Amino acid sequence: MPILCSNCIDKRAVLKRPKTGHSLCKECFFWAFEEEVHQTIVAAKLFKHGEIVGIAASGGKDSTVLAHLMKLLNERYNYGLELMLLSVDEGISGYRDDSLETVKRNQQQYELPLKIVSYEELYGWTMDAIVKQVGLKNNCTFCGVFRRQALDRGAIMLKVDKICTGHNADDVAETVLMNVLRGDIARLRRCTAISTASEGEGVVPRCKPLKYAYEKEIVLYAYFKKLDYFSTECIYSPNAYRGYARTFLKDLESVRPSSIMDIVHSGENLSVREGVKMPVQGTCNQCGYISSQALCKSCVLLEGLNRGLPKLGIGKHHRLHDKILSKQPLTEKEERKLKAVHF
Repeated sequence: MPILCSNCIDKRAVLKRPKTGHSLCKECFFWAFEEEVHQTIVAAKLFKHGEIVGIAASGGKDSTVLAHLMKLLNERYNYGLELMLLSVDEGISGYRDDSLETVKRNQQQYELPLKIVSYEELYGWTMDAIVKQVGLKNNCTFCGVFRRQALDRGAIMLKVDKICTGHNADDVAETVLMNVLRGDIARLRRCTAISTASEGEGVVPRCKPLKYAYEKEIVLYAYFKKLDYFSTECIYSPNAYRGYARTFLKDLESVRPSSIMDIVHSGENLSVREGVKMPVQGTCNQCGYISSQALCKSCVLLEGLNRGLPKLGIGKHHRLHDKILSKQPLTEKEERKLKAVHF
């Protein structure tokens, strides 16, 4: 006997929501999912009428669903936003070039302006070239740092007021786990924030409208809506630290589906006791980007690549920042240590 939708009790249920366990028909699922995202946006006051908002678009399921929902909800509830798509081309052959074709199709489907910025034009390096030099173990560090700054630079070119990203509940929970395991108190305090205020010149505020949406439900929404998205994983990510946190989280979810939201709420309610020394935020002496050191991570990584010292930005080499800033040569011992690519 077919199971009826637990909401309308009329149509046949086509799915069981991973988040709530309710059996719903397509129409009721669409409405529930869209309304939850709308309530997240309204409750957190993510946008103001008249703002220009850049949607970080990679062509994947999260950013495609985000672009679809932002356009839909903007029209349904009259947010009064001017929406644009912003993509980053990391220079990964056989992966990013294909996903960017999806983004270009999304641009036509949603009739939104699109801006693509590339690592090559911003930094003079592609991820393909970086991986050749650093190997497959720490390449995600380079990509993550460069992408964050590339998004800000693209947003400034578009003159947007905010960037919204497709980070979902699973992503936030993974980040909480990673920061706990690394003992990174500073990042642990801010990783669950649904929005970030402007952190200085050259940094555009960001927000996560899908923060409380389960990844499984995003996939179901994209599937039943027949959205056009790219589903291949990055060819350079198999050894990423996040992958291990993701596997652990999926194992927890299989035993207790509420684990994802439990971890998110735990991260939101964590507090740091008084007296704990926290990094003081300043600006990079070289490029002016936000940094708690004399040089931002992006400049250190780039300096290491340009000098043929790929390990310069991996680990703690703050004592070398003054030498880098003053263009002093490193000692033979320092160079030998930083050239070794035993990742």
